[in-house]
Formats: sequence, structure tokens, C-alpha cells
Amino acid sequence: MSALICGSFAFDTIMVFHDRFRNHILPDKVHILNVAFHVPDLRREFGGCAGNIAYNLKLLGGDPLPMGTVGEDFGPYAEWMDAQGIPRTHVTTVEGTYTAQAFITTDMDDNQITAFHPGAMDHAHRNRVEDASGVTIGMVSPDGRDGMLEHAAQFAEAGIPFIFDPGQGLPLFGGEELTRFIDLATWVCVNDYEAELLQERTGLSPHEMAERLQALIITRGAKGSEIYLPEHRIDIPPAPARELLDPTGCGDAYRGGLLYGLMHDLDWETTGRIAALMGAIKIEHHGTQNHRIDRAGFEARYHEAFGRNLCW
Repeated sequence: MSALICGSFAFDTIMVFHDRFRNHILPDKVHILNVAFHVPDLRREFGGCAGNIAYNLKLLGGDPLPMGTVGEDFGPYAEWMDAQGIPRTHVTTVEGTYTAQAFITTDMDDNQITAFHPGAMDHAHRNRVEDASGVTIGMVSPDGRDGMLEHAAQFAEAGIPFIFDPGQGLPLFGGEELTRFIDLATWVCVNDYEAELLQERTGLSPHEMAERLQALIITRGAKGSEIYLPEHRIDIPPAPARELLDPTGCGDAYRGGLLYGLMHDLDWETTGRIAALMGAIKIEHHGTQNHRIDRAGFEARYHEAFGRNLCW
């Protein structure tokens, strides 16, 4: 029983500027902007939505099968995946390209300037859902535009239930395309900002979307999350974090928990709480794939957070 997770793999290069951008960017000179920031702190992390979601699902004991396109520089990431026991069966190397890369500079006010190079990600459509076997559930997460469109259609044609998770790829699509994604998908998962954009572009309210789905899941950060079912809404409380170190990748951690619950036919109350706790554990660590959990520790944190035992 595998989850085919279609999406991006990326290297995230994160730099810290020990000052404030506003002290060095003159508002009346932005038309001739030419600045350089000294960044003594730098780290390179393994990221991308498919990689992050697969990592979190694997931590929970699930069976992820990530699918994506990468560049000729993917070697260190491949070694990391092998060490974590995450299969690379459907990770395709595109010759003459780099793996997708984000270059993020953060200042002391937590403002960020990001440059993103899609690289091999734009070739995601080369992979096809039917190439994978033993798949019981799928996910279409941010990826190359053509890949997202084709993978959603392929999941539907194969009769494989899947989550549509547009993420930062949502602006790539118009209202008709997003409505079609909703009609093809079994579940949709977005954050609160994406939910607003999705409503604006499709003209559908959350309840109207839920009527076309088995569930619409909207995450709201520290406010928890909401699961809209065709008949009613379930409010999932946030899980308290012990430290707030790095929110990057919390949404992917949540989605890893969501997949685990769906794969094991858990009720929505439990599934939502597992997902929320995964997000809280992630935010306590820098980077998107540096947190660790074991079953006993997760069960203890679950009881601590929600006052109930975890039956999974």
C-alpha cells in the first residue's frame, strides 16, 4: 500500500543577513536597485514538496513513493533518500539540468528575499502515474505546470483517489483549470491564503468545494485547521510546539500526516490531529527534513497535545 507523491525536489540554500533589509534598500531608489548583503550564516537543505512529504510520511511508518524530476546535481539528495529508506524508483534525472533550487536570504525581521530556479521540475510531465505499481492513494503537489495537470488527469483515469495540493503552484492556473482539479480530486488541501485565492478564481465557497470532494482541508497555522466535509465542518486544534524555530516545510509535514491517516482509514478527528502534530514537530527544527520521531514519542506528544490516546 503505497502513496504516490507527485511533486518537486529542491535544494534550499538559506542565508541569514544580520541586519534589516530596510536599512539598506532606499524606497525612492528601487528603480535602480543594486545591493549586496553579507550573509555569514548559510546552510543547504534538502527540500521540495515531494521530498518533504515523503520524508514525513516515512517518519510515521507509511510507505511513500515520491515521483519527480531532478537534475544532474541530485547526487547528495539521492544518498540522503537512500539513507532514509525512501525509494527513488520514480525520481527521473533530466540531463543538462539542475535540480530545482531556492536561494533564500532572511533578515533580522524575518523578511525574506527568494530566488527560485525550477530547473528539472519543469519536465515533471515526463513521469506518468501509470508507471508506478501498488499505488492506493496519490498526491499532486507543487511541480511543473504541465506535470500537475497531467498527473491529476492520470490519477483520475486510473481510479486512484488523490489529494490536490496546489501550494505555491496555485497562481499558475486559472479558474477553469482549478475547478477541474477540484472535480478530479478526492481531497483538496490548502492553507488559508491559498483557500482565499482558490475561492476567488473558482467562485466556489469552501462548502461548495466540499460538495464536489470527500473533504476540503484548510490549514490556518497557529489557529489550527478546518476539514470541510459535504455535510459539516470539523475544527482541528493546533498542536503546541516546544520551540518556534523554522516554519518552512510545516505544511508538507502536515500533509505527510494527512496521507498517513487516509492510508490507514483513520477518522478525520484523528487524522487532522496527527497532521497538526507533525507540523508542530517540524517547526521545532531548522530545515524541512531534520526532525525525528519514534512511535512511542509521537504517542506521548499526541496525548500531551490533545488529552487523548492515539489509536492508530
